[in-house]
Amino acid sequence: MKAYIFPGQGAQFPGMAKDLYDTNTVSKQLIDKANELLGFKISDLMFSGSEEDLKRTDVTQPAVFIHSMASYFSQEGLKPDMTAGHSLGEFSAIVAAGVLSFEDALLLVKLRADAMKRACDVQVSTMAAVIGMDDKIVEDICDTIQDEIVVAANYNSPGQLVISGTIKGIDMAIEKLSAAGCRRAIKLPVGGAFHSPCMEPARKELAEAIHKLHFNDAICPVYQNVSASPISDANQIKNNLILQLTAPVRWTQSVEQMIKDGATEFIEVGPGKVLQGLVKKINKEVLASSL
Repeated sequence: MKAYIFPGQGAQFPGMAKDLYDTNTVSKQLIDKANELLGFKISDLMFSGSEEDLKRTDVTQPAVFIHSMASYFSQEGLKPDMTAGHSLGEFSAIVAAGVLSFEDALLLVKLRADAMKRACDVQVSTMAAVIGMDDKIVEDICDTIQDEIVVAANYNSPGQLVISGTIKGIDMAIEKLSAAGCRRAIKLPVGGAFHSPCMEPARKELAEAIHKLHFNDAICPVYQNVSASPISDANQIKNNLILQLTAPVRWTQSVEQMIKDGATEFIEVGPGKVLQGLVKKINKEVLASSL
């Protein structure tokens, strides 16, 4: 069984999707449509912008989503047996599963990015990668920190967990994790504490927009970040998409469950090759490649 997986923020790079725009009619039409819907030529930033231009959350998120969708729809007749996306990539996953149109999902992604940026401005916060420590130990150490926000945010692969929270909370966690023997604990160059309670204002904004849209039942199971389980029901998908902003990305658990449910090949769709690398760290026996 084939699982199509979609990357999130961080996968962007200068020149992204230009080859698709130049060589594929469907991709070109989709990117032109995105420019029209967003009200500015995001393609200029994708094709010619600098790394700094593409690091802006309000640019990064729609750019990664557009690239993933331009790649997915460049191929005719794709029929995924299951889909999943890492954080932002979940929006691509539900479009591939027929839950939302490209147009509705893009506008949600833009709103999500803008809302997250505003939440970051309200409360200064950050994230840190923790390498070489059991997930449960990291969780327990985070739980010992009082009066500051610090939580597990991204379960990327065994021994690779990202934590998220206030600056002080993350600093305290790094000190405790290092003392407890983790191989590496380092702050990430991000503008906020994604997938933590710091994103509550953004979650409320996103929820309001999502509730106004019609979601279809999925044509194949979507393994959502919040539950790491196969979801096809439109209302469940909608609710999980809202919860995702303040809940952890259970990527390790999602991949493990997809394999249990019969996935033998993982196909990454979009910029970069981060997810296929994580899949191989989770299980060396399955195939992992790019579209």
